[in-house]
Parts: sequence; structure tokens; C-alpha cells
Amino acid sequence: MRVKVAADDAQHLLGRLCADLRLLRDQAGGPSLRGLSVRLGLSKSQVSVILNGRIRKLPDWPVVKGVVDGCRQYAQEHGRLGRLSLATGVEEYWRPRYALVEYALQDASRRKHAPVADNGSRPIPRELPGAVRHFVGRDSQLATLTRQLDDSAAGGTVVISAIAGTAGVGKTALAVHWAHQVAARFPDGQLYVNLHGFDAGGQAAEPPDVIHRFLGALGVPVDKIPSDLDSQAALYRSELAGKQVLILLDNARDSAQVRALLPGTPGCLAIVTSRNPLTSLVVSEDAHAVRLDLLAPGEARRLLACRIGADRVEAEPEAVEEIVTRCAALPLALAIVAAHAAAYPRLALRGLAEQLRDGRRLDLLNAGDPATDVRAVFSWSYQTLKPDAARLFRLLGLHPSPDTSACAAASLSARPPAEARAQLAELARAGLLTEHTPGRYGFHDLLRAYAVDLAHRVDPAGQREAAVRRVLDHYLHTAYAAAALLNPNRDQIALAPPDSGVSPEPLADKRQALDWIIAEQWTLLAAIDQSAIAGEDGHTWRLAWTLASFLEQGRRWSEQTAIQRAAVTAARRLDDPRAEALALRLLARADIEMGRFEEAAAHLTGALGLDVRTGDQAAQGHDHHHLAYLRDAQGDYTGALDHTHEALNLYRAAGHRPGQARALNAVGWYQTHLGAGREALAYCEQGLALLQELGDRYGQAAVWDSIGFAHHRLGEHADAIACFEQALALFRDLGERVMEGRTLVHLGDSHEATGDPDTAREAWRLALAILTELDHPERHALSARVATT
Repeated sequence: MRVKVAADDAQHLLGRLCADLRLLRDQAGGPSLRGLSVRLGLSKSQVSVILNGRIRKLPDWPVVKGVVDGCRQYAQEHGRLGRLSLATGVEEYWRPRYALVEYALQDASRRKHAPVADNGSRPIPRELPGAVRHFVGRDSQLATLTRQLDDSAAGGTVVISAIAGTAGVGKTALAVHWAHQVAARFPDGQLYVNLHGFDAGGQAAEPPDVIHRFLGALGVPVDKIPSDLDSQAALYRSELAGKQVLILLDNARDSAQVRALLPGTPGCLAIVTSRNPLTSLVVSEDAHAVRLDLLAPGEARRLLACRIGADRVEAEPEAVEEIVTRCAALPLALAIVAAHAAAYPRLALRGLAEQLRDGRRLDLLNAGDPATDVRAVFSWSYQTLKPDAARLFRLLGLHPSPDTSACAAASLSARPPAEARAQLAELARAGLLTEHTPGRYGFHDLLRAYAVDLAHRVDPAGQREAAVRRVLDHYLHTAYAAAALLNPNRDQIALAPPDSGVSPEPLADKRQALDWIIAEQWTLLAAIDQSAIAGEDGHTWRLAWTLASFLEQGRRWSEQTAIQRAAVTAARRLDDPRAEALALRLLARADIEMGRFEEAAAHLTGALGLDVRTGDQAAQGHDHHHLAYLRDAQGDYTGALDHTHEALNLYRAAGHRPGQARALNAVGWYQTHLGAGREALAYCEQGLALLQELGDRYGQAAVWDSIGFAHHRLGEHADAIACFEQALALFRDLGERVMEGRTLVHLGDSHEATGDPDTAREAWRLALAILTELDHPERHALSARVATT
């Protein structure tokens, strides 16, 4: 009986391989038998026999590979790649499948000629759940699992694969699908158990009960099974010794639940699935960790196509895209939506997408029983949490973005950072968060919606509002510290102490400040939106101020415009003229860079009126400095010089030395444009001396560039080159890429004027590379110039 089963399994796998090749050809649009036969070097009848499974012998690998390659090429040429539910990765998917069939056929042949063992009457368990329908994607994970199995088998070691991931991500589907693929390599049986590690009610399966059942499945009489766990485990390992058995341990709570269920000798395979990352199993049992994430967008679309039809998916691509996004590409959620769509075949997919937009999408993602209710499935993980971790999970739904650090979580929950780290680790073990990089945690959109839902159900409004204020305080105070480190000569704003329980990130230097603001930039933008919606107007305009220099340096003018408009609105609600004027100036700068000169003039006029009203002379100097920049952008150097002189007088009256230095440099710059190069040098040199006293290296670099420009216009090109090189060294040291590019252009101009076109071209090429990399608008004129020299 045993020989017959093994042989049948091998032939079944061969038949499935042929059937899937035939299905791949159909989905690709039916490349002709003639075309495939030419590619494969076979007759049409031989190709037909293979595709129809009328064979007992495995074709050579080049034949299988040729069919797959031919189908993929045909599908690509005819726009049908999206219709393929089967993977076309040769090395990732088809080669492992081919190897599996090859192994099974060889093993069956060996068994056919081997004597029947004396204990052949023992039952051979075949407990795997049925094959997974509509399985798509996961090619890399399947290839990894197969490679791990092959490597361990070659090394004579027991194989343990631990598949971990969040609720609903498809861990069981992957495990069962792969287990069926490799089942023939384990002719002594396949054992399966659902350990109910995260099921409702918390009634997880107990190891003694599971071992007792496994021993019975392996043919051990009930009266021979010991009562204590250690003896049971010893007998279990003895029964598995020398056999080839696959054991699938599904839905484990933690490593402790499965440790006694693992085989102890080579030849067996244990597959464990869990929301817990099972780190202990990896460390102590040398398990292979396989992390399962959300589906890729293309895989998510293929899953929908398999369930509701490719034609329907292709007919409404925008609705499908929104459904995938709203479902966070979570397989369980997509399957539920597909079930809804299949039940109502005349319902437009855009209607489903619209239903997923509002705050009740978790209600829609329910197929009628706990196992297919997204909220219920998430709740099984939530119910395992300790109270403090559960509270943090709920509050994370109130965080501005789905991504957080330990310090931000500490501020949100008003707990010390060390406690917050422990709670984040607990959430990660429960599969409710993912530590995607060391120290940074996140969750997908549906888990976030679940956290928001829980927070509104469990936590009083006052506690939620306090948590939001704390996390806004966290980002405001950390961003303020980062801005001060990155631009210490910038005028600072008044900031109240943070709320009790807030733990700003510790930033030691400029490098840490820049790293932090890069990592948190999207959260900071989201925090500005959140503060505006929550009516926390003081946080809105101050957060916009802290982020302004970073966005300006990156020339992200659209985002700058959006946050400064929010800042203006917030300042007006607060009736704070100083804050409003500041935001109007920052908004005007973005307007100028985007060519909106009328809007810029209106905003700067408004800011100047507010600053005159408050009597703030330094702020009025800033307004005139920006008005000069506007006139410069319009080509009006005389108007720019007038505003700069006005700014210089105001800065002097206010005793604002950094402003005086900038204005002196600007006067020199505009005088050079107006042909007064010698007077320009005097102003610039005064500005340079003041900037050196202040320690403002960026300002010094800018003045060296202006002095070089004046020398260039005066025909003193050797002096100009020396000044430009001084500016260039400072800009490079400061990492100011835009100004590095502009200074290289000026340097090239002076080299050209000295009769050295080769050095000039090299400087311009370097400048063009920088400005192109930064997508700077000045690259177009420079590109044309380089092309003609």
C-alpha cells in the first residue's frame, strides 16, 4: 500500500506540473503549438502530449523552461501579463517545482524496487488541509523555503521553518501551499495541527494534547502513550527517528508552545506559522525565519483577478488600485472584498471602493464569521496584550503617521522611553506592529484603523486629546532642536515647555539632527495637518516654521506652500500678528521660487504691514530683504537694491547683526549687477568680517561667491577664481549642493574669461551633474550652454 501511495503522489505531481503549464499557456493567450515546438525543438504532437499530461516520464528541464519563457514572452507581447495567476519566475518558482517532481519520481522508483518493511501496516498520516485555491505571489518566500529545505537536507540536519507575519497576511496559505509542493519528499506522512495561538477566547492548544494526537496518527496505540509531557515528547521523537515526516504547526502563540512538537532527527520538516516572530526558536533551535509582509501591488491585483475575473479587474483599474490601497494589500481583506464583489457581479468595483473610503471600512471587511472578519482576527492578537501595551496600541492610532520611534511612543503614552520600548516589542511579538528598521515601528493601514476604532471605544475624549497634544509637543520640541542645530544663525521663535510626560529625541549634533528630520519628515508634515484639524494652532505654525528650512533646502516648494498656508490660518485664528507675518514671509519665498510674483508681493506687503503694527524692526528688515529677492527674480536690480538698503537700515536700528551681514552682502551683489563693482567689494568685505565674527560659515561662503562675482565683473579673473574656490570649499563642507552647483557655474565663467575653455567646461559639467541630480530648474539653461561649448 505504501509503494502505491508514493508512486501515485509522484505521478500526481507530474500531472499537476503539466496542467499548470497548460494553464499558463491559456492565460498567456494561447501561443501556438507550432511556435512552442520551434522554440523547444520538438514536434507539435510532442508539445501537445506534454501540455495535456499524457506522459509518465518527466520532460527535460530545458523543455519546461522553454514553455514558461515562451508563454511569458507571448503574454508580454500581447498585453496579457496581468492575466497570469501563475508565477513566471523560472529560477524562483518553476525550477524548484521541477526539482520537486524529479525528486518524487526518483524516490517512487527507489521504493518500487525496495522490500516492504515489516511495519508497513502502520498508518501513514495525510493531514494537510486541502490545497489553497487562488494562491498568488510569494515567489521569493517559496524559493527561500525550498532552498532552506534543500540546504538542510544536504547537510543532514532537521529542518524548521518559522513563517511569521501580521494577522491576515496569509501565513497559513503560504505554509499549506508550500507543504503540498514538497509533500512527496516526506513519504512517511504529513501531520497538521491548528494551535489556536491567537484565537478568540485565548484557548490555545496544549502541547501534551497535540503530541497525544500526533502519536495516535503515527500508529502508537493509546495505551502505549505516556501521560507526562517529557515522556510523550521522547516517544514522539523516537517515532519520528529515521522517518521522513512533514509537521505543520499552524498559528502558534510563541516558541514555548511548539518546542516539544519539533522533530529531533534529520529527515523531518517542521513548518511553524505565527504572528509572533518566534525569535527564541530561531536562536535556540536554529529555525529558519521567513517574514511575510503585505502583498506587492501587482500580486494584490492578481489575487483579485483570480477571485472575480481578470476582465472585471482590467475594466476598472482605478477602482482596483483604490481597493488594494484601502485594504492595505492584506490578503484577508482583499479576499473579503472579492467575496463581496463575486456575490454581486453587477456591482461596479468603484462602488466597493467608495464604501471602503469612510471610517466604517472595518465593518465592510467582514464575511460573516470570526475567521473572515478583519476586526475579529485583529482582536485575537489584541486580547493577548498586557494592559499597558494594549493602551499604547490604541494610542498609536492617534499618532500622526503609521511609523513611530520609541521616544515618540513614550511621549504619546506619557511613559518613560524604556517602558515604551518594552511595550513596542510586545506589540511586535503579537504581530500588531513591525520593527521595519532597528528602533522604528509601523503598522499597515487596516491595523491603524483598528487602533483608532479601539481608542474611540475605550479611551475617554480627554485622554485622547491629551495624548495628541503630547505627541505634537514631542515633534515640535525635537524639530525645534534639530532646526537650531542645522541653522544656528536663524532667528528663533518662542516655545513653551513641553507637557509632562513628553520625551523629545536627544540630538547631539548637526548630523543627528539631519538624520532625524529626514527620517521624520513625513510624520512632521502629517503632524502639521493633524494639529490644524485638532485646532492646536500654536503647534501648527511653529511646526511649519521648524520644517521650513529643510523644505527650502530641498526646493520642495509645493509642500512649503501647503504648510505655510496652514500656518497663516492658524496664526490668524490665534490673532498673533508676529506669527502671521513670519508665515507670510515663508509663503512668499515659495511663491517667488514658483514664479507667483503677484502672490508673493501681496504676502510680503501683508507681512510688512503686520510688522510695522507691532513695531518689530528686525522683522521689517526681513520683509524688505524678501522684497529685494522678489525684485531680483523679476530682473529689477535697482528695486532690489532699494529694498536691501532699507533692510540694512532697519537691521542696524534693531541691532540685528546677522541681518546686517546678509544685507551688506546683498547690497554688494546688486551693486555688481548695476555696474558698481568696486563699491560692491567694500560692502561685501564688511559683511564678510561680520559673518566671521558670528561664525556663520554659510553666510561666509555666500559672500565669497559675491566677492568673486564682483572681481569677475571688474575683469579681475584670477582674484575671482580664488574667491569662488573659497566659496566652493565652504559650500561643499556644509553639504549645500545647490550653492555648490551655482558657484561652479561662476567658477567656469571666470576660467572661460581667462582663456581656459577646458577647465571652464569641466566646472560647468560638474555643476550640471549636481543641478540635474537635484532636478533644479537652472539645469535647463546650463545644459544648453554646455552643449554649445
